[in-house]
Amino acid sequence: MSWIKRNLYFVAGAVVAVVLLGLAGFYFYSKWSLDKERLASLEEAYSDWERISNLNPNPGNEKVDNIKLAREYRQQVRKEIARVQKYFEPVPNIPNSTNVTKEEFASALRRTIDQLQKDASLGGVTLPPRYDFSFQAQRNLPNFAPGSLQPLSHQLGDIRMICGILFQAKVNSLDAIRRERVSVDDQNGPQTDYLDPSHISVTNELAVLVPYEVVFQSFSAELAGALAGFASSPHGVIVKSVNVEPLSGAGGFDPNNPYGAAPGYGAAPGYGAAPGYGGYQTQPGAYVDGRVTTPQPQPAPVSRGGLQTILDEKPLKVTLILNVVRLLPRN
Repeated sequence: MSWIKRNLYFVAGAVVAVVLLGLAGFYFYSKWSLDKERLASLEEAYSDWERISNLNPNPGNEKVDNIKLAREYRQQVRKEIARVQKYFEPVPNIPNSTNVTKEEFASALRRTIDQLQKDASLGGVTLPPRYDFSFQAQRNLPNFAPGSLQPLSHQLGDIRMICGILFQAKVNSLDAIRRERVSVDDQNGPQTDYLDPSHISVTNELAVLVPYEVVFQSFSAELAGALAGFASSPHGVIVKSVNVEPLSGAGGFDPNNPYGAAPGYGAAPGYGAAPGYGGYQTQPGAYVDGRVTTPQPQPAPVSRGGLQTILDEKPLKVTLILNVVRLLPRN
């Protein structure tokens, strides 16, 4: 103790030095650990950079900045989307409401069907008797299946848009419109109102594709007008398939069978009705009333003038499979 008293300053300095050495050691150890972590992060980042640099495409180098090019391409894509978006305007729902009530839908359904029937009559388009445009199951319902009003209002708007294009093209007749079943009530409707179960709505990253089938009768000019109407519509309508066939029973005048006699029962050559012979046509060398007949020269047909018929078009039965495009909300 006497030594400590004599060397008090030395002892105090030694204690302070030991404490400082301990603190320095702790500081060094902590920084060494941090240095190891930073080095590991740097090596990981360097590995990721090598991996990214070897990708195709890659970020580029000092000569080619692929990141800048990607940003420019993204701007171009956004401009193109904005340009074509005007051709995919949403079809207004009927009724156009986010919370459709059963009273609103029932009233809108009756008004829309009545208006479509009037539009068809004004356009000279023939409809099936008392046609409900695929909504026969819902036409007179007081209540509707839960959760069905919104998809039904979508479909009612789509069908009004499709019929408007067909009526404007002045097709001869609208035979059927078929849609996808979206309600339990649709199970009670006629099968002719609905698509085959293989045709269902398809959702991708951009839109929902809703299928419809339309069957109508027309000539080629009206068919061209209908296709042009779908192509120029501000709403997204894709004509997925077109099936055209001659209308059954729409044959033209047959000069060999002018009276429409069925094959095998008409006037066969040599036995057709001839004036003055009661149903027997004479042939060269045939005996009639005890005498031999001789063939008489037939006068050449006399042209009556006028324009010559170049094309005698027949009515067509057309079946279209359509997809109505509903864009999804953009994030």
